[in-house]
Amino acid sequence: MAAVLTTAALLTLPGLLGRDRAAVARTERLEALALWTEMLRDTLSAAAGLEQAVLVTTDIAPTALRRELSALALSVRSGRPLPAALRTFADDADDPLADVVVAALVMAAERQASQLAALLGELADSVREQVAMRQRIDAGRASIRTGVRVTVAVTLGMAVGLTVFNRPYLDPFNTLTGQLVLAVVGALFAASFTWLSAIGRVHEPVRLIGHHPAEATNDTGRTR
Repeated sequence: MAAVLTTAALLTLPGLLGRDRAAVARTERLEALALWTEMLRDTLSAAAGLEQAVLVTTDIAPTALRRELSALALSVRSGRPLPAALRTFADDADDPLADVVVAALVMAAERQASQLAALLGELADSVREQVAMRQRIDAGRASIRTGVRVTVAVTLGMAVGLTVFNRPYLDPFNTLTGQLVLAVVGALFAASFTWLSAIGRVHEPVRLIGHHPAEATNDTGRTR
């Protein structure tokens, strides 16, 4: 049972106790989205058209969204209609907030919406508020992870110390009853770690622009 619990810990604890790379990457992408939205706003304020503003800003795109924005610029330069290219960008970005920005840009491209620059400014502020909220959540999760690390370190230290310096103390765990008790203790630890992981998870809102290839094809035909 100790071997089973050790193997499970080695497979799961690094991801739980280590740095949440997915959350960090998501925050960086949100910051990049806010910056690109502000760049679009400023470029439009200089009397550039929407398509030209998209092309100009993608050339100096933030690093976290550079691949998706480069694909957007390439698609527009190849002659694809801007609304269809923007919808593909939304699929590539795969983010609910990016969908909101793209929806505003598509509406402006198809219907010549007024006050787009002001709207983009408000959207950029909204994205930055989301970034600030996520940073506060990440800070709270960091304190939880620190507490879990201390608990795990103390528990493992005690187990190793008993095994090395006082092995007879662990003899009762060699019995069937001892193995069952060890299994229950391991299950309690697993349940607590699962719960900690669940309460620290951020549930993403539903995307506004889904990936529907057939609909995208129809939209492209109508735009043309």
